[in-house]
This record gives sequence, C-alpha cells and structure tokens, in this order.
Amino acid sequence: MPHRYKVREIAQQSGLSEATVDRVLNERPGVRENTRAEVLQAIADLDKQRAQLRLSGRRYLVDVVMQTPRRFSDAVRAAIEAELPSFAPAMVRARFHLWEAGSAEATVDVLARIRGSHGVVLKAQDEPAVAEAVDALVASGVPVVTYSTDVPTSARVGYVGIDNHGAGMTAAYLMDQWLGDAPSDVLITLSRTVFRGEGEREVGFRAGLRGSGRAIVEVSDSDGIDATNEALVLEALRRHPSVEAVYSAGGGNTATVAAFDRLGRRCRVFVAHDLDADNRRLLRDGRVSVVLHNDLRADARTAIRLILAQHRALPFEPARHAPIQVVTPYNLPG
Repeated sequence: MPHRYKVREIAQQSGLSEATVDRVLNERPGVRENTRAEVLQAIADLDKQRAQLRLSGRRYLVDVVMQTPRRFSDAVRAAIEAELPSFAPAMVRARFHLWEAGSAEATVDVLARIRGSHGVVLKAQDEPAVAEAVDALVASGVPVVTYSTDVPTSARVGYVGIDNHGAGMTAAYLMDQWLGDAPSDVLITLSRTVFRGEGEREVGFRAGLRGSGRAIVEVSDSDGIDATNEALVLEALRRHPSVEAVYSAGGGNTATVAAFDRLGRRCRVFVAHDLDADNRRLLRDGRVSVVLHNDLRADARTAIRLILAQHRALPFEPARHAPIQVVTPYNLPG
C-alpha cells in the first residue's frame, strides 16, 4: 500500500529487511507482533526526524490571552515559559495579554488588536462576540486554541484542559463521601457564569449531589478576586447557617476561608481547583481538603503543539481531556 516513507527508509531506520517491512505495511500474515511494533516505531521516529527538519531555524510567536485571577495566570505563564525551549530547534516566543476582570468586550478588543501572531491560546467568556472574534482570527490564518474553558461554537482548532463536567461530578463524589451523615448544605463559588468551563463544573456538581438532600448555595460574579469574593461569601453564609462545605469552581479561596473565620463558622469539606500558590498554602495548612488539578506544563505543551500543527510544523495530534489529579497534602507535587 502507499506510504509516506519509502520501504527502504523504514528498513534502514528499523534495521529490518525491506521484505519484512513490506509485509508489515501490507498487513500480510506471518509477521510477529514485536516485528510489527519495530516497524511502527521506525515510522514514528521518522516522523520526529521530519518534524525536527521542519522546525529547524523557524520562529513562531504565540499570544496568550486570558481573563483570570493573577494567581492562575502566573501559574499558566510559568508553565508556558518552561515549555517553550522544548520546541527547539524552532524558536517559540510568547506574548501575554492578562487581566483579572472585565466584560467580553475587553477580550474582543484584545483579539482584534493581535498582529503578527502564529496562534492564540485563549481563556475567555463563551459569548457570541468572542466567538466572532475567534472566527475572524482563524479566517486570517491565526489558529486559536481555547484553554481551561471552551468557546465551542467558534472556529477554534481545539480545546485544551480537563473535562469540566467530569470534574464537577468528581467534586460532588468527594464532597458526599466526606460529609457522610453530616447534614451540611454546600456553597459553590463561581468567578463568573459566562465562563463555560465553570458552568460545566457546576452542572456536573449539581448532578452528582442530586438526591443527597443537600441544598446548594451559589455565589458568582466575583471574577475570582478575593475582596469581592469575601463580601459575597459572607453574605451567603449569613443567609444560610447550614452551609458547612464549599466547592470552589472559580477560585478566591483565601477569601472564602477568611469569611468562614470571620463568622466563626466551621467548614467541614473544601474542594478547590488548581495548584496555584494560594491553594498550595491552604492545602498545606489544612484549610482546603483537596485540590482537583491538571498538569499545566502538559497543557501548555499540547496547546503549542496544536498551533504548530496548524502551520504543518508538527504532525497533528488531536487534543484529549487532561486527566484530573486529586491532590491532598500527602501527594502534593513539587
């Protein structure tokens, strides 16, 4: 059958005879599985070598556009900057456009002003105006990868991050297991409801607790900023004295802990997301029970690979949901 490499090239790479390689490529009988594996590995190695040649001397500029609390953008920025050298011999640089609060119009404005970019990694609201701005970038030849929260109706080339609905279900499972017979109701905190990822987490969480008899009290529109979140949580706790547990889908956890402390209230279980600096400290101090996390460096690597693949600099590999890590104080990664 036709193949992207000549039989001779694959034979040289694998150390097998051309006749053996031909039998594998044409799926003829009488070939051992380990021999077939050697041929497949040789093809994979040739793919890597071809990619290295394509990357040699190339320069790429990637824009990272994110509305998110600084504690999260700092962690993402560190992960991306740590991964950039791994794309050598290509030189990949990143420009960061990061802010904490604002409307979809701010995101649209930033996207409209991007020039000279080879691709965009985007964390933004799932709004029609944002989808249109993404479509315009993609139409101009700038691929867009959504990160952490998706804009699925846009022409983005892929989404990188966790299965947010599954994360919410996981949080509900842990919450119900740990609360046991305690009659606690649960507070869920969201940074802003227009972020699709947080909405999917909330839907999964509510589904996971359905039938438990626990009321879910929602706090939203804090942008994950501590000062705003603390005031909202204080008001919710005063109105709902039976709340003794928290699922934080959107951050601001230092403020949530402070609100419980100000009222002298106990928080039996606290499930959070992302190992930023605040959550590491809260986890070590026993103020957060567990953090649902994913490898930010692996996410960064996947997002940049998707962009380079659109420029045919690397083979295309479809993005898969990042695995969710359940992190306690006893398996906290370095």
